[in-house]
Amino acid sequence: MLSILFEDYHCIAVNKPAPLLTQAPAGIDSLESRVRAYIKEKYAKPAGVYLGVPHRLDRPVSGVVLFARNTKAARRLAEQFRHKQVEKVYWAIVQGDVAPAEGTLEDWLLKLPEQAKTEIASQDTPGAKHAALTYRVVQELSPGTLVEIRPLTGRAHQLRVQLASRGWPILGDALYGSAVSFGPNAAEPRERVIALHARSLTFQHPTTREALTATAPLPAYWPSDLVG
Repeated sequence: MLSILFEDYHCIAVNKPAPLLTQAPAGIDSLESRVRAYIKEKYAKPAGVYLGVPHRLDRPVSGVVLFARNTKAARRLAEQFRHKQVEKVYWAIVQGDVAPAEGTLEDWLLKLPEQAKTEIASQDTPGAKHAALTYRVVQELSPGTLVEIRPLTGRAHQLRVQLASRGWPILGDALYGSAVSFGPNAAEPRERVIALHARSLTFQHPTTREALTATAPLPAYWPSDLVG
């Protein structure tokens, strides 16, 4: 069952469950394939369904994913993401005491494709890209700290590696040093989830130009006493 956050004839925003892939080759389950099937059935489109994918979430991350339903919408939404006109808000539960309670993190990141991992690099490292985010502490938990994050750039694994490099790995994110499990038990590493959720996405509607915000409820396995 899809969790639809916004839908019209131009775009559709969906709450992606973790650890579902955003996209995958034909025959492999993904959020994209589920949305295609939903639109095909609802609107009786036997000839196929167009779906543009202007952004993605990592497999173990839950939250808002926005799709375009026609080529004009896809082009305009892609431009918004490219020009950083989309406001993204994430929630994460991290290990450790986060201090100061709010701030800006800036780094140079290098993606390691052969390891499907990103690492902190120096500015003069070939291929390194600038990454920045702002954060604020929302609530102290046991264990961990709930933080709200607003990325200013969109690099691979950016939030995960920038937080972990300060000693604040996201719960469940063993790839970046978390020693604390999170979410449902999973035998396979690819089925594990982390405490990172794309809470909301504010964008300009591709035709009306109205500012819209899609907000995704937290998964049931997150703590029930969160504020914010």
